Amino acid sequence: MSVALPESVKVWSQFFHPILMWVLFALTLYAFYLGMQSRRIRSAEADVRKQLIQGKFGFRHHQLGAILLSTMVLGTLVGMGVTYINNGKLFMGPHLLAGLGMTGLMATSAALTPFMQKGNDWARSFHIGLNVALVGLFGWQAVTGMQITQRIVGRILGDS
Repeated sequence: MSVALPESVKVWSQFFHPILMWVLFALTLYAFYLGMQSRRIRSAEADVRKQLIQGKFGFRHHQLGAILLSTMVLGTLVGMGVTYINNGKLFMGPHLLAGLGMTGLMATSAALTPFMQKGNDWARSFHIGLNVALVGLFGWQAVTGMQITQRIVGRILGDS
């Protein structure tokens, strides 16, 4: 079954996912920075702590994390949907599997928040470890995603 969309929509819809994911990658790096600044508050001396608290790093980290979680889940689903609409199937490969894994890592990382708020250091360490893995996987996804995007552009230009 194929979805009847105008050809121009089918062509241009293929670029929404990669653009969104590059924006999310940049925001993920910023969220990582905010989280590390928030973590510094716990061990900072009084005058430095006072200055860090004014930056509201923890609050901004939580807000951005919530936005990232929802947008990554939706972006993953949109990417899969567009691929299916344009090809009639999903391509079971490393890019798809790693992307699904990233979505799971982000959801698990966010789910640790209530434990961290209660002061559980194991949850904080696990949260950081998951997010370091997520950033690494995200970087690899950016490279493989650009390879896929280049193939799509080549196919579009070859059809013209």
